[in-house]
Amino acid sequence: MTLESWLIFILIIQVIHGLGTWKLYIKAGRKAWEAFVPVYNAIVLLKIINRPWWWIILLFLPVVNLIMFPVIWVETARSFGRNSNTDTLLCVISLGLYIYYINYALDVQHIKDRDLHPKSALGDWVSSILFAVVAATIVHTYFIQPFTIPSSSLEKSLLVGDFLFVSKVNYGARVPMTTVAFPMVHDTIPGLKKKSYLFDDHKDSKSWKNKLELPYMRIPGFESIERNDIVVFNQPADTLLDMNNFQPDRNYYKPIDKKTNLVKRCVGLPGDSLEVRDGYVFINGKQNVLPDRAKVQFSYALYLKGNISNFEDLLRILKRYDITDVSYTNPPIVQATEEAIEAAKNHPNVDHFELLHDTRGNWDSRTFPHDPNYAWNFDNFGPLYIPKEGTTVHLNLDVLPLYKRVIEEYEGNTLSVQGNQIFINGTVANTYTFKQDYYWMMGDNRNNSLDARAWGFVPFDHVVGKPVFIWMSWDGKSPRWERWFTTVGGNGKPVSYLIPFLIVLAGWLGFRTWRKRKKAAI
Repeated sequence: MTLESWLIFILIIQVIHGLGTWKLYIKAGRKAWEAFVPVYNAIVLLKIINRPWWWIILLFLPVVNLIMFPVIWVETARSFGRNSNTDTLLCVISLGLYIYYINYALDVQHIKDRDLHPKSALGDWVSSILFAVVAATIVHTYFIQPFTIPSSSLEKSLLVGDFLFVSKVNYGARVPMTTVAFPMVHDTIPGLKKKSYLFDDHKDSKSWKNKLELPYMRIPGFESIERNDIVVFNQPADTLLDMNNFQPDRNYYKPIDKKTNLVKRCVGLPGDSLEVRDGYVFINGKQNVLPDRAKVQFSYALYLKGNISNFEDLLRILKRYDITDVSYTNPPIVQATEEAIEAAKNHPNVDHFELLHDTRGNWDSRTFPHDPNYAWNFDNFGPLYIPKEGTTVHLNLDVLPLYKRVIEEYEGNTLSVQGNQIFINGTVANTYTFKQDYYWMMGDNRNNSLDARAWGFVPFDHVVGKPVFIWMSWDGKSPRWERWFTTVGGNGKPVSYLIPFLIVLAGWLGFRTWRKRKKAAI
């Protein structure tokens, strides 16, 4: 839906609200017209039900409002003496239309100074749970989101089993685009394998479900994405229902904010010219220098000599050299830094390592833009220009494969080719001006990372946030205590703040206990 469509929809809701409550407004000492004025009617209603004015903010937050609307319906009924469990149930299952019955069919009186405390332990429990969910949803959506590292694409900087806090405020929190969704759940409800949101399966569908999608909006952040930042984003080419069975096809439509979350390093910024030479990134002709915590890894075939009894013994040997990403193949394939390989090749059971690199000019069909005219592969790629908002590129049939997806899918234009001519929105075009910024996201684990080399540019509207903190780390068998409560960025070896955190937590709990005892003694 466009903003204009949403304004019309909201106005219709206001009319429905006014028709269903105007008599109740009068009985509460207000004017009938106040029930029909957008926003103002909500402020007045909150006074009628004796709730704080700032609840109105919650009513306009996508997803959060799905929790708040039933609360408002129930609170309205209770403000006019309808306190039974049946009244509460009817408010919820009728989607608030039970208020019409109260408004027109019942002779009710407004209870001005009613007791706001729940009448039972169950009511108190339900109220506490609801507002805990509201608070958690707000934090999760607009401030901090937990995230787990599922793969080794950023090995050495971030490890499989790291649990992160991802800040939404650094780059600006994105307003949810899917307005009807399960709180704090991504695209699939755990255990049910069902979509967590209400949406149709096809991008061009005219169904009412798709009409409930909000246009892209973002709250301003306090910093821009910088080169080599680690960024969480929605995978642009993910169109599958189940994020756990990822395959890069284009057959299934998903809204942007429900595409699979990935974490990679941003090595290319809008306006950069990027090239990959033998696995190393070059920006505007100069080799990109990574932070000291980042370690580029490549694939090597490991050829052994002597006797190693089992794969577990091999893993223990390689772990001495900080080689932890190993495939059980024949020969074993390891992902390692050049420094680790230099050290490990001196082990008596190692015959030699063979670097597994693709040569320049050898086309890998998995590689963006998936066109044989661009004989690129994951190790030797580019150069190509990364689109920047407001810049214009010249278009021809040779350049079109690089920017076709940007023009057609990410920026919502129609595109067709007739002979040697390119048509955009039905008009012949030999240039195109980009509407937003794009980024190039890659893994440090060069040959074990599905990244921009496979699916191209990442639009800014797909950016989720910036990982800032590792609050827990687990290697699958035991905790990695040295990584608990460490920062993601910074220089030098990560420092754990677990002990200071535990000291502060113990002090706070001790203070609370002392204060409770002091109050009890008075």
